[in-house]
Amino acid sequence: MFKHILIPTDGSPLAEQAVDRGIRLANGFRAQVTLVTVTEPFSVFSLKPLQLSLTESEYAEAMQQRGRDLLAAGAALAQELGVPLDPVVIEDEHPYDAIIEVADARGCDLIAMASHGRRGVSALVLGSETQKVLTHCEIPVLVFR
Repeated sequence: MFKHILIPTDGSPLAEQAVDRGIRLANGFRAQVTLVTVTEPFSVFSLKPLQLSLTESEYAEAMQQRGRDLLAAGAALAQELGVPLDPVVIEDEHPYDAIIEVADARGCDLIAMASHGRRGVSALVLGSETQKVLTHCEIPVLVFR
């Protein structure tokens, strides 16, 4: 049914569960997987210690390495199951935009991702990347809870 599944992760426990479940789903469909994580761009006006202590190029390399580290467990599971996997680390201020962009560019026919896990006022105020993907994407989205 599905031939190419995009699975985004931010490294949170819920997202890692979705990675595991998404790769196993891909195995059942004999689909390939694009596993993606989105890093935050460097900002001169940041108060985050990592951005204050590194140059822009050092920060970019640190974020690429962090992204590769986040994708390592999923890549290992895919290899163990024989699922073709392409790991992608992309930088964007808006993770939902990057997720949709990568899915479109790679010809994915399903996005499988975790729900945000927030409830109540924090969900209304902060929103979630999952909700934004659901709102702006034309590709089917499977949400794992």
